[in-house]
Amino acid sequence: MNGLSRRRLIGAGLAATGTALVTGGSAGPHRRPATVPAASTDPVAAPATSPPPAPSPTATALPAQERPVFTLSEYRRLVPGPAFPGNAVALTIDDGPHPTWTPKVLRLLERYHVPALFCLIGNQVLGHETVARDIVAAGHQVANHTWSHPGKIAHLAQDRVQQEIDRAQNKIYDATGKLPAIFRSPGGAVSPAVFAAAAQARMLPINWTNDPRDWTRPGTRSITDRLLAARPGQILLCHDGGGDRAQTCAALETVIPALQSRGYQFVVLS
Repeated sequence: MNGLSRRRLIGAGLAATGTALVTGGSAGPHRRPATVPAASTDPVAAPATSPPPAPSPTATALPAQERPVFTLSEYRRLVPGPAFPGNAVALTIDDGPHPTWTPKVLRLLERYHVPALFCLIGNQVLGHETVARDIVAAGHQVANHTWSHPGKIAHLAQDRVQQEIDRAQNKIYDATGKLPAIFRSPGGAVSPAVFAAAAQARMLPINWTNDPRDWTRPGTRSITDRLLAARPGQILLCHDGGGDRAQTCAALETVIPALQSRGYQFVVLS
């Protein structure tokens, strides 16, 4: 793919990593059914044969959070770095990679020079490794969205959650050479076990601020209107997997240039 260069895309956002975490009350996450088609439906098994590198022995383990990140300002309080621009928004894309819809989204982002965070499902990377590599080659960020997108992840024991996270982490790293530092739980569902497993994998859990519910296919107009209600500092949620995403692509064709015309700047998180 003739992707935008990594330096150009990442230059459109602000890069930062860190380990300071905040605690606080829980916010009720939006939950959705696990409708994502699986490239592999076998139970969570042994990690991939090429595991990601272990953290440095001197690295500080992340403490478990008590709530995910919902906004850019919350992210910056946890991850030290320059302040995000006052007109910044972050676009996140869940449930891929998909051989049809992900390339369409990538071409759209390239056209408007927009960086994004792609939250990848491990068993969707399986069989679609080239698409996953295209995401990284175009300069976008990747996050861990579990191995099989379990809809009831908040009810699973920590060891099962850990398997979901670790197997996805291994596959994403094996396919792309990138080790995600961000975790998004399926449906935004959280529990002490989910937070503990994410912390064990040294990832920061994030949710979102603006959810157009595009996965329900409510119509292009509905998705467009909800995304156009975005405000600076928000994290926007869309999908490139889990079903027909023609409505999402059509909505983004309108939304991205419209938000840019307002002076909004699309940024990446880290």
